Amino acid sequence: MELICRTVVFFLFVSPSLGIDREFAQNFIAIAGPLPSKSVNRLHLQNQVLTREDQSPAVAEAHDYLCQQDLVALELPHYFSQLRENGVTHYKVFLPWGHVLPTGDARKPDEAQVQCYQELLKTLVAADLRPVVVLHQQRVPGAVAAQLVGRKAKSFVDLFVEYAEFSFRAFGDLVDVWLTFSHLPEVLSSLPYHHPLYQAQALAAAHERAYTLYHGKYSPAGGKLSIALGMDNDTISVKTKLSVSSCHHIEDDSVDFLSLSLQYSCGNETDFYKKLNEFQNVWKNIEILIFSLKLLDCGSKEANLVTPAAAIVTAINKEETRMIGYDVNEFLDFSSPHVLRYSFCPLNRLLKTNTLQENPDAVPAPRSSYQTVWEMFAKQSELERDYFLQDVFPSGFLWGISTGAFNIEGAWAEDGKGESIWDHFGHAGHVHMNQTADVACDSYYKTSYDIYLLRGLNPQLYKFSLSWPRIFPTGTNETINFKGVAYYNQLINQLLDLNIEPMVTLFHWDLPQALQVLGGWQNDTIIDAFVNYADFCFSTFGDRVKFWITFHEPWVISYAGYGTGEHPPGITDPGVASYKVAHTILKAHAKVWHLYNDKYRSRQLGKVGLVLNSDWAEPKTPTNSEDVRASERYLQFMLGWFAHPIFVNGDYPDILKAQIQEVNQQCSTTIAQLPLFTEEEKSWVKGTADFFGLSHYTSHLVSAVTNRTCTPGYESIGNFSLHVDPSWPRTASAWVHVVPWGLRRLLKFVSQEYTGTKIPIYIAGNGVPTEDTGDLINDTLRVDYFHQYINEALKAVKLDAVDVRSYVARSLVDGFEGRLGYSLKFGLHHVNFEDSNRPRTPKSSAYFYSSVIERNGFPSKVLDRFSPPVVFDLPVPSKLPDLPASEVPSRAKVVWQKFSSQKAFERDMYFYGTFPEDFSWGVSSSAYQIEGGWDADGKGPSIWDNFTHVPGNIKNNDNGDTACDSYNKVEQDIYLLRALGVKNYHFSLSWSRIFPSGRNSSINSHGVDYYNRLIDGLVANNITPIVTLYHWDLPQALQDIGGWESNTLIDLFDSFADFCFQTFGDRVKFWITFNEPQVIAWVGYGSGAFPPNVKDPGSAPYRVAHILLKAHARVYHTYDDKYRMSQGGVIALCPNIDWVEPKTPSDPRDIEAADRYLQFLVGWFMHPILKNGDYPEVMKWKVGNRSELQNLPSSRLPVFTAEEREYIRGTADVFCFNTYTSKIVTHATTRLKPFSYEHDREVLTKVDNSWPSSAIPEHRAVAWGLRRLLNWIKEEYGNPPIYIIKNGVGRKTKSDVDDNARIFYYKTYIDEALKAYKLDGVNLRGYNPWSLMDSFEWLNGYDPRFGLHQVDFDNPSRPRTPKRSAVYYAGVIRNNGIPLPREDEFLYGEFPENFWWSVATAAYQIEGGWRADGKGLSIWDKYAHTPLKISNDATGDVACDSYHKIEEDVEMLKNLRVSHYRFSVSWSRVLPDGTTRYINEVGLNYYERLIDALLAANIKPQVTLYHWDLPQALQNVGGWENDTIVQRFKEYAELLFQRLGDKVKFWITLNEPYNTAYLGYGVGTAAPGVSVRPGRAPYAVGHNLIKAHAEAWHLYNETYRAKQGGIISITINSDWAEPRNPHSQEDINAARQYLQFLLGWFAHPIFKNGDYNEVMKKRIRERSLAQGLSQSRLPEFTESEKQRIKGTYDYFGLNHYTTVLTYNINYPAGILSYDSDRGVASVTDRSWLNSGSFWLKVTPFGFRKILRWIKEEYNNPPIYVTENGVSERGAVDFNDTWRMHYYRSYINEALKAVVLDGVDLRGYTAWTLMDNFEWAVGFDERFGFYHVNFTAPDLPRCPKASARYYSQIINCNGFPDPATGPHPCLELKPEVTPTEAPPGLADSVRFLGLDLSSQSAEIALYMLFALSGVGALGLALFAYQYGKLSKRSHKGSHMQLSKM
Repeated sequence: MELICRTVVFFLFVSPSLGIDREFAQNFIAIAGPLPSKSVNRLHLQNQVLTREDQSPAVAEAHDYLCQQDLVALELPHYFSQLRENGVTHYKVFLPWGHVLPTGDARKPDEAQVQCYQELLKTLVAADLRPVVVLHQQRVPGAVAAQLVGRKAKSFVDLFVEYAEFSFRAFGDLVDVWLTFSHLPEVLSSLPYHHPLYQAQALAAAHERAYTLYHGKYSPAGGKLSIALGMDNDTISVKTKLSVSSCHHIEDDSVDFLSLSLQYSCGNETDFYKKLNEFQNVWKNIEILIFSLKLLDCGSKEANLVTPAAAIVTAINKEETRMIGYDVNEFLDFSSPHVLRYSFCPLNRLLKTNTLQENPDAVPAPRSSYQTVWEMFAKQSELERDYFLQDVFPSGFLWGISTGAFNIEGAWAEDGKGESIWDHFGHAGHVHMNQTADVACDSYYKTSYDIYLLRGLNPQLYKFSLSWPRIFPTGTNETINFKGVAYYNQLINQLLDLNIEPMVTLFHWDLPQALQVLGGWQNDTIIDAFVNYADFCFSTFGDRVKFWITFHEPWVISYAGYGTGEHPPGITDPGVASYKVAHTILKAHAKVWHLYNDKYRSRQLGKVGLVLNSDWAEPKTPTNSEDVRASERYLQFMLGWFAHPIFVNGDYPDILKAQIQEVNQQCSTTIAQLPLFTEEEKSWVKGTADFFGLSHYTSHLVSAVTNRTCTPGYESIGNFSLHVDPSWPRTASAWVHVVPWGLRRLLKFVSQEYTGTKIPIYIAGNGVPTEDTGDLINDTLRVDYFHQYINEALKAVKLDAVDVRSYVARSLVDGFEGRLGYSLKFGLHHVNFEDSNRPRTPKSSAYFYSSVIERNGFPSKVLDRFSPPVVFDLPVPSKLPDLPASEVPSRAKVVWQKFSSQKAFERDMYFYGTFPEDFSWGVSSSAYQIEGGWDADGKGPSIWDNFTHVPGNIKNNDNGDTACDSYNKVEQDIYLLRALGVKNYHFSLSWSRIFPSGRNSSINSHGVDYYNRLIDGLVANNITPIVTLYHWDLPQALQDIGGWESNTLIDLFDSFADFCFQTFGDRVKFWITFNEPQVIAWVGYGSGAFPPNVKDPGSAPYRVAHILLKAHARVYHTYDDKYRMSQGGVIALCPNIDWVEPKTPSDPRDIEAADRYLQFLVGWFMHPILKNGDYPEVMKWKVGNRSELQNLPSSRLPVFTAEEREYIRGTADVFCFNTYTSKIVTHATTRLKPFSYEHDREVLTKVDNSWPSSAIPEHRAVAWGLRRLLNWIKEEYGNPPIYIIKNGVGRKTKSDVDDNARIFYYKTYIDEALKAYKLDGVNLRGYNPWSLMDSFEWLNGYDPRFGLHQVDFDNPSRPRTPKRSAVYYAGVIRNNGIPLPREDEFLYGEFPENFWWSVATAAYQIEGGWRADGKGLSIWDKYAHTPLKISNDATGDVACDSYHKIEEDVEMLKNLRVSHYRFSVSWSRVLPDGTTRYINEVGLNYYERLIDALLAANIKPQVTLYHWDLPQALQNVGGWENDTIVQRFKEYAELLFQRLGDKVKFWITLNEPYNTAYLGYGVGTAAPGVSVRPGRAPYAVGHNLIKAHAEAWHLYNETYRAKQGGIISITINSDWAEPRNPHSQEDINAARQYLQFLLGWFAHPIFKNGDYNEVMKKRIRERSLAQGLSQSRLPEFTESEKQRIKGTYDYFGLNHYTTVLTYNINYPAGILSYDSDRGVASVTDRSWLNSGSFWLKVTPFGFRKILRWIKEEYNNPPIYVTENGVSERGAVDFNDTWRMHYYRSYINEALKAVVLDGVDLRGYTAWTLMDNFEWAVGFDERFGFYHVNFTAPDLPRCPKASARYYSQIINCNGFPDPATGPHPCLELKPEVTPTEAPPGLADSVRFLGLDLSSQSAEIALYMLFALSGVGALGLALFAYQYGKLSKRSHKGSHMQLSKM
């Protein structure tokens, strides 16, 4: 006993001489464990030790694997307690990786092992022993090793970090000291890497990443992590300032102390000291823990151990190193029943004795935390208080940004969301200017926009709240809104994709109004409701959310909601309700915390806390003790009210309780009622937070109240009064003043009072409001606020040792700020609430905060530039192959031969897929267009500077003097690039900014610094710089000596390039010498439109190009010779290329003209470089011949020498180009004079006016041209690596944040690039849109806008706002292309049994016989005979002559295999004058014969009573505008029910009443052609149509249904409406409005309540009243009419063809029309396939959506699709693949609606049986399965391929899965050969076993089925082979395109 105590006393009392203070003694670590095997046996723990074969030799005698069977033996707690009593402080626990994670997968732990180790650690902690846990200490587990074979070192790192993170989560609450590895030699040797260095690198990287992870997310206060090193191991060391050779170093900032394993041989001390000396430099200033101490050959006597122990301590502690603990195992005797080898005197007893001896009288008086903290800072001078600390936050510090649901989401009643108290409050007019949060920032629809901003800001945390009523609309789990759940799932998943941790608040003030009605937080039942809500959220989102906040600022809820009534629910009861609510909230919080702790924590490993808001309170008069006490009281009333119960003792602060008691005693009545916690509740509430969330904005001066009152109030109850110092800066809010130092003091108080070292603090809300006037973007106040407040937080961390883990700024965006509405701005991003698109613009504060995040605080100096740079995904530099000279025309003419004959369907079919993983997505800009700073910091003038300063040269006299001011906005531009997520950024260098005079004798260091900062910023964000050396802005000084006409520039350009390579080449690996050299040569020196404005079109362009080529080659060789070996980059030149399509592809001269155009444009530069060093032969030939014809002595095209040709050839590593548009070209004989490069080409160009236009007239959007151009490059230049450097479209508008047309452009152009890559094998490596932002567009100034980001050029700050195209493009990058949406995947399956398959026609369209057999005139007879009404003056007089062709029509139906046939009855054929006065029996007999023939063929009739052909006699008396028509229609219907009803069981009253009302009586484009009352007539007609339908239905229902047994309803037509911008509430509303005015007009009265929908009624009434009318123009139904109309259906008949994109449009109030009432305009997506009808785009997805909408809107009625089809125009093509595609995709969407959405779809009807009279377009558009030859007298019908295909779908009742093998339904009998054979097909090819034309083979791959088409043989082949083809494609997920 005495001897070992002497050892310990030695350790203690030598400490002063070694620099060890009392704190050292108190925190000294005496570490024991683990148990040797013999001790395990003695303690009966044999079953809990690893088997010998599983143990590492190095630790076989010392493994703590106690968790094999029984959890922990009974002897273990006693053993641990005995160790603790005798001075042991820590205990080693070795975790077995292979047993905790048997498969190596952190998602599949061994739960028993995990639970067992948790119990072991708890046992240690209960014994007051602190665990030191080693994550891994032996060979790599077998399951892990198996995953590492053949993989990179990163794989081991990732797997270890996953294991570490799992361990931190599972055990971290019990452990504050971790070691990643021990016994390194064995660990290293087991890693499957051949070289020891690789093994060491992998292990070091694993440790460092685990360290970063631990301190970033998991470390508790004072938590530490290290790695156990041995002095004999020279493979791994800790690196400080000096290095030890041959080691792989672990950085000293990735260990919190040094853990050493030492062996001390008493016989060989010299060797020990020698090794120790080698490590002294490494150890300097590092704390040392002797993790393992082995004393060798020191004897067994006690005395022998004292000397070496003392010697080791002395040796270690020299050189400023500090030992913090040692291994005491050598002093323990595990063979003794008393465990200890010696009776080890308790270290803790010695420590206490030593301390008391030094301070015998030290008994400090108790002081409160507030007094302690206040006094700590009270004597600070202003200078001390406000000094700025240059330092950074700890590694792993979390930076965040916040929002709240009701502040930003909007969508207040969307998708089933319930009303919240804030909705209710706003709608009651309690908010500033009657504003509401109905739309707010529209974030519900703008997830991708907010994610975009977050990607730019780059935080690690995003704190947002869930809207309780969005998830539980009524507040309880009786109703769950899964659309709301989906919104949050999408947000959380996208955050995690960005590595942003979601910090989720369950309740941020927006209580469901349904719960408030029951009493809200005053009703205790809300606790269970909140718990159920939290339970649902934990179970739904908790697998991904690891930070939960129960309540955000509950003080605000209690104080403002129930105290002052400023917030909803607006209750003013500060003495009772306020305290009751707080009491309820505390219990609800505790219950939710316990719920998580008991049910979810072990599985989800998250943390639960709450966020409390608090000001700092400073005594108004520091010398007044009453003011000091009042300040403390204020803090306890604000913060302690909630913090004290949770973080201290489960009860309210004594100060709070005493004060309330005192107030109540002083007043005659009870002023305040503070509820009491029971003892059980106290224990339940105490400790229910894993972190302390703090929100803080300002400070107050506080004084005691001198004149107390008994009026209930926050201040009167608390006996304090609040003040501000007049010197404190004000903000937009009266309650926020800028008092930064208050934050530091508050943090120290929180640490002192509540958290100590156990609970981390998260600053979860800090920000400042600004006003909604003035400069909304340049928010310097907010920048200063963040700068100062964040620095105070830094001081708290660094100087006051407060454990702050995060800083969350408020707020991501401006939002709805409660009672003050939108008048206060807290956002780092400005939201324009006046714009329905809610554009978001980064403010100065966003850029500032982003830089703080990037630097992790305020480092004393900016880090040096990155060296070496990160490794980019770059093309491997390799010499492109030598190519022969091009032929005339070139071999690339095959491109026109392949593509020019494509049908529009083949050409335009949208293709889905992705690019390779290393594809380089970027964006582009150029120096002069964005930089500005034209004369800043010594920049020299360029030719563009001089040119733009001459008035009249540029549109609007714009110039680039400031442009986007990018010279001063590096951080802003990088922010945008980071937000986009690009892999590269292409920009150009300004020659005159670097060399002001153009020569290297004048180097502008400021310019160089600008580019260095830009490049460094790109590299830091893993963005590859692609740098153009010359983008047109030549230094004026060089133009003065001749510019590019002077050979001198070759040397000068080379000098400039050399400097750039040398200066930037360590980081720039992709260089472009010239941008668009053709523009330089032609536009600058030919046409002279660009500076230097040389107008010499015939010669100068060729001379300039000659010099440009030689300059390019010189620079290439300079890079090749001097820099390529060390820098490893690539270099190229970038031409501009338009695609050209020959006007007549079959004309060889036009093919040659197209090729010649490209050779003059592209080959001019690329032929010399990539081919033979010389110009294309066609150029030399044309220019030479024309020069001779012009009587010139030699060609105007210069000649290269043989040496020059060799020098130029091969001077490009990749092929870069810019492209925007396409042209049509034809051969032309051009003028010889004047001499001109353009005339030399001998071509004429034009554009197709149907191509979409843009701001640049010659830039038409022709997406398919890009695919052809890429193929041309492939063919012409041997398929080099290709980069599209610029591609984009300009729009002429100042504001186009909702740039729909630009999205269409990129959507189609990128898709064509994808086709080229995927289908054609083009070696495409990268794509860059033009441009990053709106910029100076040369001669057009700022008029055309090309940017993905809008720049406000009227604002000096040049704010940048992301457009919708930026968000779209970011999505393309994230998806790496255009993957097929899951909902568009093809579904195999069958429709329900007895599903009806039908085909439709209409009487007027097919019957003919317009005056036959007594038929009366119809309105269409008259309309068609009116000139200029019908295309080509066609009529339905004969049509398809079906009146005389019943047999032929029925035969077609039989061949189609339909079960039903839908046709209409001609009212005027049966009742010539429309009345029953005369019945035309002959006409009626036609229908009887038709029905009989159908039934004989087992085809059931579906009869439409009215399909638009009203008897003209009825129209003569007003038609559908005359109320009497209701009775006439009823009489007509009764006749048909009587005469046909015994055989007809399916009736349709009216077909498409919308078209009758709107087209017939509104715009007049259909019969009867009425258009004089567009604002009244359609509604009157619609009114009568609805009543007529109802009468016919009731007639059938009451008189005929019982005996005839049929069903009857109405058919309504409707497009599906998508919002033009799916992220805009306004456009979403427009889509709904569109549907309600179209489909809802007729469906709502019939299928809902007998009346028009509210949307129509409200809109038309408001506009009518605004027009001065006394009532709405929409007629009203009487109550009896409503009852008669409601429910008059047996099914829902739907005609559907297409989809539109809708948006809001405001018509002038004076316009009276249906369209202006609707207020909605529509467009179509350019990527949608066209048809033969301008209005019909192929949009299958809309079909499923409208079916689902009908189900949801009208309570899932039975639905029959009564029309659906597609048209064609032009020449007849019997192989109508587009129609087969239409039916395949549309019917498949119907199948999805049935199978996936539960739509009650009973039947499907195709339109139409045969080509027929298509109303106003006559016979121009054809929808039929059968072609009718209208020029032949007998009108023969010939089947198209689609007829066969539809019959096959019918036969299969859907789409049998090919995976199940050939299906019998596919084997159809061949049809009779049509009487008119289809046109012959081209040369056949073999495709999937079929003989097809080359075009058909391509279509076959598009369609996933094959079609051949020569007569019956072609159709038979298709049917026979379909099964084989289907068998080969199990997942026919989408229409595919073929390789050409």
